Amino acid sequence: MVGENIDTGIFSLEEALKIAEEQEMTLVEISPNANPPVCKVIDFQKFIFEQKKKQKELKSKQQKVVIKEIRFGPNIDEHDFNFKLDHAKKFLEAGAKVKVFVFFRGRTIVYKDQGKIKLLEFAQALEELGKVEQMPKLEGKRMTMFLAPLKK
Repeated sequence: MVGENIDTGIFSLEEALKIAEEQEMTLVEISPNANPPVCKVIDFQKFIFEQKKKQKELKSKQQKVVIKEIRFGPNIDEHDFNFKLDHAKKFLEAGAKVKVFVFFRGRTIVYKDQGKIKLLEFAQALEELGKVEQMPKLEGKRMTMFLAPLKK
């Protein structure tokens, strides 16, 4: 048995529980496979509080990945294309990932090549702000591409 304000040594289970009770603490088994098993006398409520505090601190340090979506058709006009491009620039500068997709409605699916070209133009225009994480890929009626901001 080990712990603060306690004589380290080998005790019977009853003795160890009695010592822990006198200290108003809890007896916790640390390594059950050791011979004899090692137990520690700790304030369990304080221990749980410390664990929660550490987890909360780790969680606060994590960065959340934000994904913004931009959608357009394969026959998008130049002005609309530039408008969407400006939005993507703002998103990448803010540190968000951008999911750009061309949506094919009805018979526009025959313009797959045009959609891919538009996505690649989009990626090329944003070359200095972000890198292509996933090349254009057709999934059903959508052709999707992911852009990630460059590390600063």
